[in-house]
Amino acid sequence: MHNDIKGKPSIIIPQSFDPYGCEPFGCSGIRRPKLLFLSRPFPPLQVIGCVRTWNIAKCLSRLGWDVTVVTPQPEMWANLEDVEKTQLALEQEGIKKILTAHQWQCLVTSSKQYQRQGVGRVFGGMCRTLARTFGIDNGIGWMHAAEQACQTLTKKDVDLILATGSPFSAFRVAQRISKRLGCPYVMDYRDLWTDNLHGVGWTRESTIQEEAQLLQGAGAVTIVSSSWGLDLKERYRLGGKLHVVTNGYDHESLADVNPYSFDHFAIVYAGTFYPPKRSISPLMAALQRLKNNMLGGCIPEWFFHYYGNDCQYVREEAQQWGVKDKVVLHGKVSRQEALSAVKGAGVAVVITSLAEKATLADKGMVPAKVYEAMGLETPILVIAPQGSDIEGVIEQASMGKRFDGLDIEGIEEFLMGLMKGALTPNSPSQEYAWENIGKKFDDLLRTVMCRV
Repeated sequence: MHNDIKGKPSIIIPQSFDPYGCEPFGCSGIRRPKLLFLSRPFPPLQVIGCVRTWNIAKCLSRLGWDVTVVTPQPEMWANLEDVEKTQLALEQEGIKKILTAHQWQCLVTSSKQYQRQGVGRVFGGMCRTLARTFGIDNGIGWMHAAEQACQTLTKKDVDLILATGSPFSAFRVAQRISKRLGCPYVMDYRDLWTDNLHGVGWTRESTIQEEAQLLQGAGAVTIVSSSWGLDLKERYRLGGKLHVVTNGYDHESLADVNPYSFDHFAIVYAGTFYPPKRSISPLMAALQRLKNNMLGGCIPEWFFHYYGNDCQYVREEAQQWGVKDKVVLHGKVSRQEALSAVKGAGVAVVITSLAEKATLADKGMVPAKVYEAMGLETPILVIAPQGSDIEGVIEQASMGKRFDGLDIEGIEEFLMGLMKGALTPNSPSQEYAWENIGKKFDDLLRTVMCRV
């Protein structure tokens, strides 16, 4: 059976019966509960958000759910990775897709149409800047298309709707379909909506009111960190409706990663910067001190490797701190290549915020790449405010250490210690393995269905 469908999804009755899957229905049948998963980021698109969405779909399918993902046509994306492999994985996992159109692609960074060089790229950049400035959700062009693609679904096709944001327009679509079909919806926050750490411009009062209304109607709300959860609770009084379900690492996807064979101690950062809050300056200052120590012959050869779109920014910072000769810029690479670099690295660097007076939004930032480094058993250097959630993640597993942005000497000493073999990371904590995180989702979603 082909999994990419635009109309009414077919109904799968499993050959074997999972009795747990039947319990929420209060019946003696063998039907698997049916989940409609609204997720704009989904493989074969290559963005970090797809790690969470793929693992949610995969884990729930294995735990007895009939999963149908609503997501845009892959052809709209510029950065696709291994389309055939993704299709094979979908078929093996029994995950179906409803493919949609997407209007206003100029607002979407990964759109193929607006990543090309020339007028289209310039126009797209201007549109995205204006949208951020005026608080316009970049998924506004996906709302109607996603809802329209689900018009043929009936009450028999969906037991529960799960929507993940961003884009947060997915939550609006979930509510509308929920009302039409009479089934509950759950909101999954990968980022904060109206108190985003890297938000630009202003947030409309109407958007805050809409978020409150959507949260009130949801059967449950999940979010990726405790501080972000507390932020939502304080602003919207969610009580027991909110649940922290973190990101994690996937044993299966990381098992095939071969470490890149660096011939020196490699300090690796893969990802994006958002100056001034997420800035590379503290690391560059520490590298400057390392370079001076290296002249004395007390530490081995080392280089800093950057993988991502911000090469010009990193180059300028390296020049300013006098370490340009110790920095290697790789640009945007495939996910597999980035993972290979992290696995072969002496240390992976994760930076969340340099804020001295950290808000809950600052403290709750736990980039998904920290879990990948954990799963690859690579030591982790974190630059984040004191008391951040990410500190508990890495130190609980003895995978690394956190420093604030002013502790340049501490960062340097930590790097020197790693070069001398002072830290051997433990095996990754099973708490953050996706197979265990998936069970939390499974329990929660079945509980929401039981309330109906």
